[in-house]
Amino acid sequence: MSVEIKVYGTEQLCASCVNLPSAKETAEWLLAAVGRKYGNDSIRIIYSDFQQPETEEDKSWAQRILEEDLWYPLVVISGEIVGEGNPKLKDIYEKLESMGVQPVAASAEKES
Repeated sequence: MSVEIKVYGTEQLCASCVNLPSAKETAEWLLAAVGRKYGNDSIRIIYSDFQQPETEEDKSWAQRILEEDLWYPLVVISGEIVGEGNPKLKDIYEKLESMGVQPVAASAEKES
């Protein structure tokens, strides 16, 4: 199973996010944190600048960010918003595990 985590944002920080990491930094942080817990084989983390959307899906999320005043970085997993503004690892981990993604340590323990 392969899971894609999309992090939407832009170079410019939102007004309420001045002391928070940028969306690109958030994507890098997630890559490290999720990789440590679940490994890098089945999870892809993609940063997308919503001001320069490349796919139809990205265009749709860009429109929602603007129309609904969503905070970014916006973390989306399987079409569901899992984090907004200052995403929480706990919420992201819960979503991944509800989709059947298992922590690397847990799967190694089961094998022994």
